[in-house]
Amino acid sequence: IFNGMGVLTSMPSVAVLIPCFNESATIQAVINDFRAQLPHAVVYVCDNNSRDDTAALAKDAGAVVWHEPLQGKGNVIRRMFADIDSDLYVIVDGDSTYPASHIGALIACLLENRLDMAVGRRIPKKDAHRAYHSFGNHLFNYFTGRLFGRPLMDMFSGYRVFSRRFVKSFPALSRGFEIEAEMCVHALELKLPFMEIDVPYTSRPTGSFSKLHTVRDGLKILLKILMLFKEIQPFRLFLWVGGMLMLAGLVLGYPLILTWLDTGFVPRFPTAFIVVGLFIFAMIAFTSGIILDGIAHLKRENKRLHYLKLPWLR
Repeated sequence: IFNGMGVLTSMPSVAVLIPCFNESATIQAVINDFRAQLPHAVVYVCDNNSRDDTAALAKDAGAVVWHEPLQGKGNVIRRMFADIDSDLYVIVDGDSTYPASHIGALIACLLENRLDMAVGRRIPKKDAHRAYHSFGNHLFNYFTGRLFGRPLMDMFSGYRVFSRRFVKSFPALSRGFEIEAEMCVHALELKLPFMEIDVPYTSRPTGSFSKLHTVRDGLKILLKILMLFKEIQPFRLFLWVGGMLMLAGLVLGYPLILTWLDTGFVPRFPTAFIVVGLFIFAMIAFTSGIILDGIAHLKRENKRLHYLKLPWLR
């Protein structure tokens, strides 16, 4: 695809992946828009147990239609990433909130900068986002950036372009809407090159409804981020845990130490036992963090080596 000077000499193959659940009101418009922008791409729709005519309408619009019986966006993306082979992968929601007209800019961004992921950072138009959703997005972006070392602008965007190397090295373990967070953490963990560029984000058309449950899915996403942090940076996590246990031991033990220095006696034996226990658990936490950090480092090396074995594009 590139010559010795790094110049693009042939067009890579493109697969447009559209995970869908009850999107009969919008799916044909999304397919038609992307086929107009990418006439040589193959459009795949993976129907996730829709109770409407999503699958039939997608097939009528010319898409390759698959069915994924395991419910959840993460299950759909894992299936599509595993079974579809292409140079570039475009993933977009089937709700007609992302403009197909910006796909050229996303692909150009990825190719020109030799990225593994280009993310469409949503710029919402009026009433496109519920106010508390915007606040939650900003909070999760900040929280994830602080945990994994790089600020993020829109980790929950459903509009992305991936290299083949990213897709085939991504484990995709999430079942639901946590999948976008897992994608970002995968890129941050292995320090993969990615960029975010602005794209408009519009409200859903009449007859289309969001499947996101704010509180339930928000808690699942938060738990997923914390679990990934535990797996990727266990030393930092157990350092915090051990530090809090030790601080609690110092707060409880300080009066006992002062009394012992003055009188030579240790009062309140139950409190003394608790203090000793807190310090023991703090040392266990520190030791566990060191051991688990070595295991996490080895796993990260293996992931990186597997990633490096894969071609950026075919």
